[in-house]
Formats: sequence, structure tokens, C-alpha cells
Amino acid sequence: MVSKRKLSKSDAHGDSLIAELPQTKKSRISCKEKTSAEDGVVENNNIFVQLVKSAGITLNAGERQNDIAVDQATFQKKLCQILRKHPFYPRIVQEFVSGLETHIKDRDQFRNCLLPCAPVRGEGTRNLVHSYCESLIKLLLGIETLQPAIITVLLEKLPEFFFDTVGTFGTNFPRLIVNQFKWLDKILDSKDLVMKLMQMVSVSPAPIQHDIITSLPEILEDSQQSEVAREVSQLLKRDNRLTVPILDALSSLDLDAGLLAEVRQSAMIIVPAVKLEDLPVVIKFILHNIKAVDAVEVISALRKNLDLSSCILPLQMLSSQSKLKSQPQTSSSTSQVSSSQNCVKLLFDVIKSAVRFQKGISEAWIKAIENTVCVSDHKVLDLIVLLLIHTTNTKSRKQIERVLRNKIPLGCVPEQLLQSAFRNHSLVIKDFFPSILSLAQTFLHSADPCVVSFGSCMYKQAFAAFDSYCQQEVVSALVTHVCGGNDVEMDISLDVLTDLVTLHTSSLICYATFVKNILDYTEKLNPQQIRKLFYILGELAFSQRQEDSYIQDDMHMVIRKWLSSTVPKYKQMGIIGAITVAGSMAAKRRKEDGCSLERTQQSEEHCRQLSILLDLVSYCCEQSPEALALYYDELANLIEKQKGNLDSQILERIGKSVVEDFSNDFVVDLTPAVDGVHLFPVKSLYNLDEDESQGTIVINLLPLLSQNWLGKSVDENTTRNQGKKIVSPECLSPSFRLLRLYTTEQHNGSMEEIDALLGCPLHLTDLEIEGNLDSLAKQEREFLCSLLFHSLNWFREVVNAFCQQQDLEMKGKVLTRLQNITELQNMLRKCLAASPGYVPPRAIFDCEALEAAPTINAVGLVKKKKTGEKKQKSEGSKDSSADHSQMEENPEGNQPEAETTQLEKDTTEKKSGIPLVQLQSYRAFFRELDLEVFTILHCGLLTKSILDSEMHTEAREIVQLGPAELVFLLDDLCQKLEHILIPPAAKRAPFLKQGKACRKIGFSHLCQRSSQEVAQCAVELLKPLCNHMENMHNYFQALMTENQGVVDGPRVNIQEHQLMSSCYQQLLQAFRFLFAWSGFSQRENSDLLRSALKVLADRLKPGETGFLLLEDLISESFHYLLNFQHSVPNFQCALTLTQLLIVIAEKPVASWKKDKIASLAKQFLCQSWMQLSGTREKGSQFSDALHTLLCVYMEHTDNILKAVEDISSVGVPELINSANDGYSSTYPTLTRQTFPVFFQVMMAQLENSARSISAGKPSDSSEVQLEKLLHWNMAVRDFHILVNLVKEDVQSLLKTLQLSTRQLHHMCGHSKIHQDLGLTNHVPLLKKSLEQFVYRVKAMLAFNHCQEAFWVGILKNRDLQGEEILSQDSEENDPGEGVSQLPREDPAEGEGDISGSEGGSKHNDDDEESSE
Repeated sequence: MVSKRKLSKSDAHGDSLIAELPQTKKSRISCKEKTSAEDGVVENNNIFVQLVKSAGITLNAGERQNDIAVDQATFQKKLCQILRKHPFYPRIVQEFVSGLETHIKDRDQFRNCLLPCAPVRGEGTRNLVHSYCESLIKLLLGIETLQPAIITVLLEKLPEFFFDTVGTFGTNFPRLIVNQFKWLDKILDSKDLVMKLMQMVSVSPAPIQHDIITSLPEILEDSQQSEVAREVSQLLKRDNRLTVPILDALSSLDLDAGLLAEVRQSAMIIVPAVKLEDLPVVIKFILHNIKAVDAVEVISALRKNLDLSSCILPLQMLSSQSKLKSQPQTSSSTSQVSSSQNCVKLLFDVIKSAVRFQKGISEAWIKAIENTVCVSDHKVLDLIVLLLIHTTNTKSRKQIERVLRNKIPLGCVPEQLLQSAFRNHSLVIKDFFPSILSLAQTFLHSADPCVVSFGSCMYKQAFAAFDSYCQQEVVSALVTHVCGGNDVEMDISLDVLTDLVTLHTSSLICYATFVKNILDYTEKLNPQQIRKLFYILGELAFSQRQEDSYIQDDMHMVIRKWLSSTVPKYKQMGIIGAITVAGSMAAKRRKEDGCSLERTQQSEEHCRQLSILLDLVSYCCEQSPEALALYYDELANLIEKQKGNLDSQILERIGKSVVEDFSNDFVVDLTPAVDGVHLFPVKSLYNLDEDESQGTIVINLLPLLSQNWLGKSVDENTTRNQGKKIVSPECLSPSFRLLRLYTTEQHNGSMEEIDALLGCPLHLTDLEIEGNLDSLAKQEREFLCSLLFHSLNWFREVVNAFCQQQDLEMKGKVLTRLQNITELQNMLRKCLAASPGYVPPRAIFDCEALEAAPTINAVGLVKKKKTGEKKQKSEGSKDSSADHSQMEENPEGNQPEAETTQLEKDTTEKKSGIPLVQLQSYRAFFRELDLEVFTILHCGLLTKSILDSEMHTEAREIVQLGPAELVFLLDDLCQKLEHILIPPAAKRAPFLKQGKACRKIGFSHLCQRSSQEVAQCAVELLKPLCNHMENMHNYFQALMTENQGVVDGPRVNIQEHQLMSSCYQQLLQAFRFLFAWSGFSQRENSDLLRSALKVLADRLKPGETGFLLLEDLISESFHYLLNFQHSVPNFQCALTLTQLLIVIAEKPVASWKKDKIASLAKQFLCQSWMQLSGTREKGSQFSDALHTLLCVYMEHTDNILKAVEDISSVGVPELINSANDGYSSTYPTLTRQTFPVFFQVMMAQLENSARSISAGKPSDSSEVQLEKLLHWNMAVRDFHILVNLVKEDVQSLLKTLQLSTRQLHHMCGHSKIHQDLGLTNHVPLLKKSLEQFVYRVKAMLAFNHCQEAFWVGILKNRDLQGEEILSQDSEENDPGEGVSQLPREDPAEGEGDISGSEGGSKHNDDDEESSE
């Protein structure tokens, strides 16, 4: 038996003791004697058994617990009395303990003594025994005479089980033994017990060490906690395997501040490496008893070390392993995944407990997240903790909303972070659903589109991750937003419902009734929202096996009601709703649905209903050209959206009359003369088919427009009376779009059936008349404008239709049509300038008519800057089969004569000052270009063959993509990329609601594509875009070489330079918009990002980038784009290039890239930027760009304070010493006009830099303190420099303002003399404002300790001429007279030179002059 003496030996002896245990203890266990082989009462003459039985406990053998028939206190009292009154006391105590030792030799009997006793309830003892009773050993430990001996017996018994695996005998004996010492009412020698337990820890196996350490808080007395805590903490340094039990124990002990900080630091270090199941214990200790002063620092360190991705990785590994193993193993893996998720949930329960019960934890956590600046430092943990605090602490909700509102637009909390939280921790965040719903609703009310988008993502993720109750709440909230009337909320909510009906149709169908209720609030919806709503309802009604007939009935009823309305808005809504529903009805059913007879019958019924619906829509649109055009557009959108998925019968029915209608309405044979009376003589123009012998067709545009223009009212009434369809030029482009989409769908993309329309001419008039616009009547000018609009829209649709044709002849014609577009646009600009107030014909019909009308001030007249109709030299073009530069240098005189003439003509027009109108504000009146049009950017040099009568090649005409056409395409491409890829927060805020609506017009087809599709299309265009940008680079490099680096040299073609500069700018913008797309950060788009970067990297290392890592691809792309820095032609291009490099570098940011960006920005700031006229760049646009670039430089430089000091101490003095129109020689962009920009940025950056200096701590080393002092010293020095730069300006401003206030006082006197009621009514408020100004000036001077600069003087009442007004009040020197703040240093000038501020201290209503 292990004696008490042995327990007090050293650790070395303890090791020898534990080595002897297998022989000694196992032999003793093997010699056990069992009283009874089966369960039953232990019967023998053992004094222990007899005394215990007489006290009230019956000992049982086997699996049966000991029985107690009396109350526990009664048992202890009775046994104590028996022992004390026994004749052999105190020797009886030793015999009693010896009997206990003999009794517990049997493991079953020992277990029964360690387990709670079972109460025996007889009739007489019903109320005497408690339902729960302690174990016999614990009851014996409560008797003082037995306690020391029982403790010794238990501790000697403990080593017997050192090498027993838990569960061998079905019981964890060491844990049961240690548990006997917990919560004892009194321990006679607590210090000795703890010492023995700590010695036992030094020799015990790890599981027993764990049990002993975690039990210490329940064993120790309060006076022992500090000493034992320090001893236990020493174990933490010796054995990291005991970290978790030690921290668990220490978190329940009273530690002094120093020890707590020391142990907390040790625990913080192991957080990244600790096991998942042990992590809650570690976090619990770290958050234990944090002082308010240290809370932010501790939480910040915990955020840095706690990474939930380490919790996700085991789950993903188990999930992937389960796919490769059998079903039993999969079940085991699922169990492990569930266990891991429970550990994560327990982790957040610990955090939740700390937030709820420890004051200051929630504020510290929020502050730690707020202080995190770097975007990449934000984690899923932050988002979940914010949701947790929002749920737990109601007082912090507004603060959390503010934090998220500030972080989301900066990209710190992207939607990918939210998706990761829902995907990997749905079990945790499900408890926060009320907060998620509340935040989502709040975010949808935000004015920031980024915040609104984040709120919509919260709705989508909550619907996908949670149960049916949560789904119902989400749908109900979305419907409430749609019915609320806010345009932004309606749009985003309908988009969310659209995504849900696409991805989770079967789940959303359960809540279709909620969605259907939106039909009662359609009055507030615009046409685009109507389309979304009916798409949602159509999918819910027709995509399931069991159709929801009640939804179909309600939709049909509403549609019929709208179609029969005479109000254009309702008819428009009816057309859109009907065609959208038709798309759901006409979609091909799934194969498994089409096999049954029932499905066949339902399909036939749908076809019948669909035919009736389309007939109804067609009939209701015949009398309205705009409604008919909308009908054509909606049918075309339906065919394009459901490409290959429309039922063949329905498609055949749609296209049955399309070909005939288009041919009959708009196409005629080309004849020498055109019958009829028209506003202008008819002339066939823009014919690309030279051979007219076989009967050329022509688009009958001018006669139709003239007929519509001259006899509109008469013809419409006649047509309506006859019930015939009205033919209008407005339907030309929509009808052709429908025709070509139907043709491509029917013929697998072939356009042979309608290819004659590509080269056919138009019936127009002689467009040379645009040079004599002043001689035309207003009606004629507006007619000419309408003719040009219709022509442009026809050509745009023709380019849409044939842009993807591979035949070289057709490609040449498409490029020619692009040239026609640029020519017509220049003509249109001149005609619009001569037609103020003109409203063009509508070209986009799925918007409200008022939205499309241009505002009066939107039509700005500017001097003509460029032309787009000149042809480029063939020698300088780029062949599609060669890799030569398009704009390579050409010898003089190699330019065609026609081009020279055109350029001379353009120059003449420029000199004559012919005004031009910018067409950006007329975007709503042009047909939208499809994304496929930009495949034209792949084209290089093309030739169009001219055949003779025998079909032999007669000549070849050069057709190429010139700068004007390239500008046209790139401008449209940039608008599309910006609209669909760039977060709206980065765009300029629109003015009023009309601006918001107009911003969406012109992107109807684009918005039907996902951002991923648009990004994919843009990535496919990167190669030709790189070719074009390299051409721009080569052009400007050659230009600067030719002119010795001078931009405005004598050989520079100004118009060509402007076109090429515009191309360069648009190319850089297109690159920036693409790579700034936030979708690249999503995992599913990583391959697309690699493809995009690979295109750029291949330009530097062709064929060597196939196996490069992403970081290497980013580096190569960065260097490729950096090479363009020497050829940017203007400051705007320089800024765009810098922004593009920042976007590339952010994936991810490396220190060397920041240095490169800072160096590049400084290079651009130190460069002289000249206009073609020879003057420096200036204006508001230049100032805005300069402000942005200067901020970029300050944010990326390694020392902001040094940069501020360099500009303020070097650049500004150079500017001050220069001439009035001079500039700084070091920073040429620093001029007197741009000085406010520099000053504003430097002050803002100085403030941010000073705020970033952390507060000093007592624990800071001397080096850290010295560094902070030096930082503050430089910041204060920079501040003094900047303040001294504007000190005199501030004084001058006050002096100038004082003169203005004096004049205002004179005006008050003037109103009194002349009794002008209109002016007198404003006098009291004016005097009050002047008085407030006086006090604010005084407060400002007092705050800056220079109040002695002004003194007070008495003002006299004067009129506007300065003559004194003599009045009774002024003569009596009424105390209410006004005062003047005068400079102390110049009192002699008196009131004649006042630099202070006037204002009375008081005034009365009877005499306004008294306050002057």
C-alpha cells in the first residue's frame, strides 16, 4: 500500500514510484475477494460494514448501488456518535478505516462507495430521505474524525488506476475519486490535501492530471487560490499538453492582475494551434476578467490569432473523405462534422456569455473591428461577432449598424464574407436570425447602393440556409419592401425574389401567396419592375408539376385589364406582363414531364392559352406605334432570353407574320423616282451593294417619316376607323430586331435569309443640306433630326445583327456601317444645336415616356473638337493576319487626297465655330448595342472586293476600324462595363429621381445578363484591347519622338490627337472597370481572373505563363501595364492608369507594388501637363483628377508626413516666388489655381496620420516611445507650416467679409429711410445673423488666443451713399446701437477701414438702425 510518507517525496522519487505500480497494484487487485458473486447485500462481520449499516446505509455488491434509509445528515451524526461512544474509541476509527480498505478491494464495491447512494423509501421514511444522496465516501469525508484517514486511503488507491484505460471496468475511477474532494463543507487540512494533489499531478498520466487540475477550483479554499494559481501556472510553462485544463481551472480562480496578464499572453500565443474542441476553454480564459483599460488591446490580439478558417478546414476534409468511403464511414464522418460544428457553436456561446455578463466586452470588440483598416484583415469572425452583439446587447445595435455601414462601402465586409459565414457556420448564425432580418431591412433603406446590395445578400443567404419559418419571414419582408414604394428597395427586393425563384423554386412555391399580393401594388412599379414581377409569378405558376391555377387566374385577369386600358402606362405594363408570362408558358418542359399523357394535355392547353394571349396583345397594339414597338421588343427579348428553350409551335407562330409584316411595312424596291409629297427630296443613300441590276431593296424611311409627320392626325383617325395597323418609323428598328432573332433561332445562327438588309440603302435626303440649317424652318430642322435618329438606330440594329458574321465581305460592310454611324452622329450634333427644345422620337420603349425626355440644360453646346468620318492611311493600319502597329509612322504626303480635303474642311468648320451638341444626354433615344458587337474590336485591316459585271474583281477598297469608330465602340463598352461591373457607390450620385431613372435607360438588354457573363465577354476582348492600347502607346511615343517631346508641336494633327487620346482613355477605363469587378474575389470566378491576368502576362512573356502562380501573374500584369506610363497623353489618362495599377495590385497588395504606385503618382504630379493649345491643363475636371491622384500618392507613400513636408516646404515656396501665372518647378501641377487642392489633401492626410499614432502605454519600450515622439514632432511641424501658409489669407478673408457686412448695415438704414416693406421685413433676421457672426468671430479669436487683434467701436447709421442718417435714436446714442470690431493696430482709420465684424448686441423692433 502506498503510504502517506511516499506522497511527500520528490518528483524523482515519484517517477520511481510510478514505475513500481504495475507489479504492486495489479497483484493486489488480482487478490480481491468478493463477498457475493451476484448483486445483493454485503453480509460479514467487518466492523465497517456493521457500523455503516447501523447508521443507516446498507452496502450492496455487484452492480447495485448502496442503499440509504435515513437522511444524510442523520447518517453522519449517528455514525459519529457510534464511533465516539464506542468503548474502543479512538482505536475503533482505525479498525473502521481498515474495514473500509478491505471492503473497497472489490472494484464493484469500491464503485458503489464512490457513486451516489440510492434512497430507500419505506412508509416510515417517506419524507426523511432526500431524492439525491451523496456517495458513501463523500459522507464519510464529512465526518471530521474520519476525514484525514479517508483522504489518505483515496489518494493511496488512486495510483492503482494510472494505467487503466477509461471504460475497461465501465467506470472512470480516477475521476470518481477526485470528485469526492469537491465541495466538502470543511477540510481539516486543506493545505496538506492540495499539496498531495499537486504531487499526484507530477506523477500521474495526462488524463488524471486533467481531472485533478480542473477539480482544483471546487476543492480549494478562498485563501489558497492565489498561491495555487501561481503554482498551476508554472505547469503551463513546463507542459503544454495541460494548457486547456490549466486555463479552465485558472478561469475559476482569483488571480492577481500581473499573473492574469502573464497567463493570458501565454494563452493568446497558442490560440492558432489549439485543437478545435479545446478552443472554447482557451477563449473563455482570455475573455475572463478583462479590465476596461486593456479590453481593446486584448480583443484586437484575439481577433488576430483566432481564425475560423482553421475550424472550417477539418469539416471540409471530413466532407471530402466521406465521398471516397463507404456508407458506414460516411456516417462516421458526418458525426465528426456535427461534433466540430458543435465545438464552433460552443466557442460562440463562450463569446456570447462574455458579451452579456462582462461590461465593456461588446464595446471593446466593436472598437477593435472599427480600428481595423486593412481590407484583408477583416474576417468572418468579425461579422458573426457583430451579429452576436447585435442580438445580445440591444444598446449597441445602432453602433453596429454604423460600423457595418462604414465598412461595407470600403469593401472591408464584402458579400463573399457573408456567404462564407452562412455556408460554414449556419448552425451558429441561425440563433441571430432576428438580427439578420433587422439589419437586412435597415440596409435596404440605405442611400448607399453597396449597403443595399449587402442587405439583399443577407436575405438570399438567410433563405437558403435556414428553415421554413425563417424563409417565410424573409419572403414577407421582401414583399413589404416591394409594396413600400421606394424605388431602390423595390428593385433590389424583386432582384432577390428573382434569384430565389431561379435557385430555390420548390422552396419559394410554398410562399407564392405572399408574392402574389404584390399585384395589388403594381401602381408603384415601373416597366422593368413589372417584368421582374411577372417573371417571378410565371416561374411559380408554370414551372411545377402541379400548376397553381389561382396565380395564373390572377395574372391573366390583371393583364387583360391593363391591355384593354386606354392609358399608355397601363397598356405598356400589360404588354410587358403578357410577354413575360408567355415566356414561362412557352418554355420547353422537362423531359420527364413530357412523357405522360397528362403533361401532353396540359401542354396543349398552354399552347391554346398562349395563342389567345398573343392574339390579344397583338390586337391591342395595332393602333399605337409605341405599343407595337414595345410588343416587338418584348418578343425579341423573349426569343433571345429563351434561346433554344422555346416551344417550336410557339416560335413558329411568333415568326409567322414577322417576315411579311417587315417586308410590307418598311422595304420597297429601289426605283429612280419615289412617288408622293415629302418634306425633303428623297434620295437613296448608304448603299453597299454596287450591283443594282438584280433589283436592290431599300428601307423606305423618309417617305414613312414624312407621311407620319405631315398627315399624322388624319391618317391615324382614318386607320383607326378602318381597323388597320398603323405603320410608323418608330417600329422599324424593333421589327428588324425581332426579325433577325427569329431568323437566327430558326436557322441555327445563319443570316442568309436577311443578309440583303446589311448593305441595302435607305430612302433619305441629300444630307449636305445640314450646312444650311439656318435657312430651314423649325419643322424642317426637327424633321431632319428625326430622320437622322431613325437612320442611326437602323444602322445600330444592323450592326447588332451582323457583327458576328465570319464572311470577310460582310465584315467589311459592318465596319462601313460603323463609319456611317460616326458620320451621321456628327451631322446630328450640328442639327441638334440648331434645334433647341427638340424632343427626339423614342427608341427605347420599356421605360416611362417622361423618363426618356432630355432636360433643357442637358443639351450643352460646345465647340467642335473632333471628327470621326475621316479615313485612316492604309499603310498605318494593322492587318488581321499580321502583328504590326495600326498607327505606325508614315512618310509625309502619303495621305490620300480625299482625307486631306476632309481634314481641311474640318479645320475650317472648327475655325468658324460651328457648335456641336454632345450626345451623351440623348442615350435614351438610341438603340442599345449588344455585347456581341464588340467582337468587331478583333478586326484589323479588311478589304471589300468590288466586282465587275462578270463577277470578276475590279478593285479593292480599304475598309478599316479607324479612331472614330474605335472611340464609338470603346465609349459604349466602358458605359456597359461600368454599369454592370462597378459598384454604384463608385459612381457620381445622380440628381433627383429622374437622374436615377435615366441612369438605367439604355441598358435593358445588358441587365438581362449576369455580371459573370459580362465579365467573361470582357475577358475575351482583352487581347484585341491590348493590341489597340499598344497601338496608342506606339502612336504617342512616335509623336513625342517626332516633336522632340513637345505635345503641341507643329506637326501634331490636333483632331487626330484628340481621337487617339480619347481611345487611350477609354481603353484604360475598360481595363480598370473589368479588373475592379468585385466578383473576381469569389472562388467560382478565380479561373476567370487567372485567364484575364494571363492575357496581360502573355504580352511580356509569350508562352511562359501557363504554370505561373496567381501572384506571379499579378506581378507580370502589373509590370506590363506599368510600361504605358511614358506615353499617357494627358492627366486624366495618367490618373486612370494609376487607378488601374492599384486595382491590379490589390489582388493582393505587396509592399513593392505600393512603392511603385507611390513613385508613379509622384512622377505624374511632377510632370507638366499641357493642352494642345499650349496652355496648362486646368478646370474643375482637372482639379478633381488632381485631388484623386494626390490622395493616391499620400496613401501609398511610406511616409505621409515626409511627403507633406516636402510639398509644403519645397513646392509651395517655389510657387510663391514664381510669377502670377507660374508654378512650382518641382511640382508643376502645383499652381495658384490648384493650391487649394494640395492644401486640402495635405491637411486631411496630416489629420489621418496624426490619428493613426497610437496612444502611449506604460509598457512601451523607450524605443517605441521615442518613435512616437518623433512622429508627433514631425506632424506638429507640418501643421505649423500649413497653417502659416494660409494665415494671411484668413485675415484677408475676414477683412473682406467685414466690408460686406458694413454694406449690409447700410442697406438696413436705406430700407428704413425709404420705408421699403419688401426690404424692411428682412431686417430683423439679417441683424440677427450679423450678430451671430460677431460672436462667432470673437469665439474663433478667443479659441486661437488672438482676441486682442480686434477692438469694439460704435457704428453710425448711414445710407447706401455712406451719408450719416440723423435720427433721434442715433442722436441720443441709444445703448442698443451696433458695434464694430476694429483692428487694434490701426485705430486711426476709425470706421473707414474696418476689418472686424459688425453686429448689435441687442436691437428692438421700433428702430432697426439701433443695432448697426
